[in-house]
Amino acid sequence: MTIAMHGVGVSRGIAIGKAHIIEQEQLDIPEYNIKPAQIDAEIRRLHEAVTSAKQQLRAIRDHIPPTTSVDIASFIDTHLLMLEDAVLIQEPIRLVRESFYNAEWALKLQCDALVNVFEEMDDAYLRTRRDDIEHVINRIQRVLLKHTLLPHESPDSSLQGYITLANDLTPADTVLMQHQGIAAFATELGGPTSHTAILARSLGIPAIIGLHQARRYIKEDDLVILDGIRGVILVDPDERSLAHYRKLQEQDRKYYSGLITLRDTPTRTKDDTLVELYANIELPKDFETVRAVGACGVGLYRTEFLYMNRESPPDEEEHFKTYMEVLNILNGLPLTIRTLDLGADKQVDGGRQKGPVQSNPALGLRAIRLCLKEPALFYPQLKAILRASAFGAVRLMIPMLSNTEEIDQVQQIIEEIKTDLDAKNIAYDHDLPVGCMIEVPAAAICADIFAQRLDFLSIGTNDLIQYTIAIDRVNDEMNYLYDPLHPAVLRLINTTLQAGRQANIPVAMCGEMAGDIRNARLLLGLGLREFSIHPANLLEVKKIILESDISKLDDFAQQALFAKSGTEIATLIDEMNRTLH
Repeated sequence: MTIAMHGVGVSRGIAIGKAHIIEQEQLDIPEYNIKPAQIDAEIRRLHEAVTSAKQQLRAIRDHIPPTTSVDIASFIDTHLLMLEDAVLIQEPIRLVRESFYNAEWALKLQCDALVNVFEEMDDAYLRTRRDDIEHVINRIQRVLLKHTLLPHESPDSSLQGYITLANDLTPADTVLMQHQGIAAFATELGGPTSHTAILARSLGIPAIIGLHQARRYIKEDDLVILDGIRGVILVDPDERSLAHYRKLQEQDRKYYSGLITLRDTPTRTKDDTLVELYANIELPKDFETVRAVGACGVGLYRTEFLYMNRESPPDEEEHFKTYMEVLNILNGLPLTIRTLDLGADKQVDGGRQKGPVQSNPALGLRAIRLCLKEPALFYPQLKAILRASAFGAVRLMIPMLSNTEEIDQVQQIIEEIKTDLDAKNIAYDHDLPVGCMIEVPAAAICADIFAQRLDFLSIGTNDLIQYTIAIDRVNDEMNYLYDPLHPAVLRLINTTLQAGRQANIPVAMCGEMAGDIRNARLLLGLGLREFSIHPANLLEVKKIILESDISKLDDFAQQALFAKSGTEIATLIDEMNRTLH
């Protein structure tokens, strides 16, 4: 009998194959005290485990084909950098020396402390970086506990054509299994912004996350169909289902093979309306992908990575050097730099500021609020951005603005820095565009006021949606409520777009909603002309835009604005996509 199971589709595509179950054993971490005479040997054992973990990751990285996009290798590099960072084991070493803890237990306490810090972060994207901490420390623990490599962890294993199912996967697991030929994967845990989900999209592997209790119903070698578009797995499908999905597979193959031919095609609708497609980027190594997909530039450069895994924040020169490296790679393409978006007591190392623990950190001291309160964090970054603006098309974007007083403060600081640069005869773009993220409902409602004071706006739908509906979008018990098509969300987006038109300034969208091809025509109908999305989704969105006639979308968009529910809006979108394809 066919069983259908539902999760969250995070990477498009359809796969048909046998299931391979990855049983990741729960680590039983021993807790005991060592003798003073054993301290040096225990610390040496910890160092050796870290070295072995590095060797394992390097072996995985060495199996990545040289033609593979640099953004894929960067996921492994991120974990390697964490292992290279002495800060990671400083605290465990202290616990071994001062409390006589065994290495495994000291490392577990460090892991728990770091995970708790990440759990309290406001930015949902950054909050999921706790997975990286757990993955890296778990790898060290397995070496300490003398666990052998699991079959899928060997670069020489073959999983050709299998659909793998696991509780969770590390980026290293995902890269390795793609090298081993998997057709798709599903996990019981994880979120759409986890590194594993992002990597699946970059690698083009169909994937589903949040498939709770799946391993209770799916057994080794069961025939399954995985639909990464709809987030559905069919177990033991009948012939009719198989025939249907094989037909869809063939259609997908033709569809994706044609996308790369669109890379250099100007992004214009059928009625000759120009639409600009930008890329969202996190690490400097990711910038190579911007040209690979033909993006107009970078619409969102997250700079938080500069503050992670360090004891002190980056200084002006480090900021400047990083931005110059990026501008050189982009070679003339525009770069929108978002200033620091972390919270005061909620991030580790280089962004940490002392202060009381906040009972509701999502509504607390974060992003621009933190930067204005702690100028030592803000000034070096702003000054470096201004200096870099003399060497390329740079835009400065402020996150989490909620009132005009904050705009005044930011502009005053910028003027002070400009005066200082002028006095020192240091070049910068005197007309550097300054804009903000619209991610707080108050900012969307007052977008007309903001638009009179700023050079551009960018709608951050990830936070705007969760703040509007009052849900935590990375909580898998609540994410069913996370609805980009909620009428309130749609009206706030429309309000912001209208404000941009009235003030004659550009409005972009840089949240996940912009990269969802299902929503592309609705957003065009509402007036969105700048999309900033993950590079893996850019060509798909481009294809939809090229096939669209905006004059035929207006009526649907207006109907959606007057709809009474997300379900009603979804039905309208389905009709729009079906009839106007």
